[in-house]
Amino acid sequence: MSTFRDLSGITPSGQLTLGNYLGALRRFVQRQYEVDGYYFVADLHALTVDHDPARHRQLTTSTMALFLASGLDPEQATVFVQSDVSAHVHLAYLLECTAHVGELSRMIQFKQKGHRPGTRASLFTYPCLMAADILLYGADRVPVGGDQSQHVELARDLAIRFNSLYGDTFVVPELEPVALAARVLDLQDPGRKMSKSDPEDAAGVIRMLDNPDVIAKKIRRAVTDSDNEVLYDPKHKPGVSNLLDILASLTDQPPRDVATSITTYGQLKQATADAVITTLKPIRRRHDELLKNPAELNRMLVMGAVKAREASEPFLAAANQAIGITR
Repeated sequence: MSTFRDLSGITPSGQLTLGNYLGALRRFVQRQYEVDGYYFVADLHALTVDHDPARHRQLTTSTMALFLASGLDPEQATVFVQSDVSAHVHLAYLLECTAHVGELSRMIQFKQKGHRPGTRASLFTYPCLMAADILLYGADRVPVGGDQSQHVELARDLAIRFNSLYGDTFVVPELEPVALAARVLDLQDPGRKMSKSDPEDAAGVIRMLDNPDVIAKKIRRAVTDSDNEVLYDPKHKPGVSNLLDILASLTDQPPRDVATSITTYGQLKQATADAVITTLKPIRRRHDELLKNPAELNRMLVMGAVKAREASEPFLAAANQAIGITR
């Protein structure tokens, strides 16, 4: 295994989508044998907005089951739930004591949502929790999409500032941009990405737990255009190109090569539906098996929590010592 440490988390703000699988989970599974990987369900991040506690627990458990069902091996990688490792909250407060109000107020989520009535204080401070997630494990690199790069930049800034103020403590992580091809777009609105936060019945969102009939129906109704020309052109044909990207990702081919082998939109939609159903069916089956066997799932959760605590403890202890906390 490489000496590189890799870290990624997914917030359980909704049932995971095909985009979460292609853009994150599949990559986690592939990389777990190449790096020292830390992959977690970021359940604390989901508390920055109004939520139903019972649904939050259900989504957290289901998301972890999907991590494992997708092929993450708890013997190989460190797979855990964020709230099972109290060091995340502890270090987040130390980083709040390092961050400046101005830089937190410039974070995109707070700029967009932070001035509404009833906004929770955690929406302002959670970027420090995200920075703690990263810095606790000495991650060398953090794979990010464009919408998360600002948070990793903040983690870098806080690590550099902490090291400057209190001594060399944290690894300063590098951003590793995720390939644009992994960005799966909404089937009904290909101008934006497929989002797990959309309503459960959103026609443009394929959930990892959707049954085959639902998947086929959503893809049949995917927005294309009136040309009926199968051509990969994301700028002028975003709907068609999105389907080609999905099919290409699932068949390990360049999307332009896929386009040359398909002549009609009907064929494209059928081939895409078949590929998605074939990929997700065994994952859904394993997910359901894990939920029916809570003892097995809990055993793996405990294993991941123990490994995460052991890995994070030295970094938290070093931060405590550097900032002046003694134990």
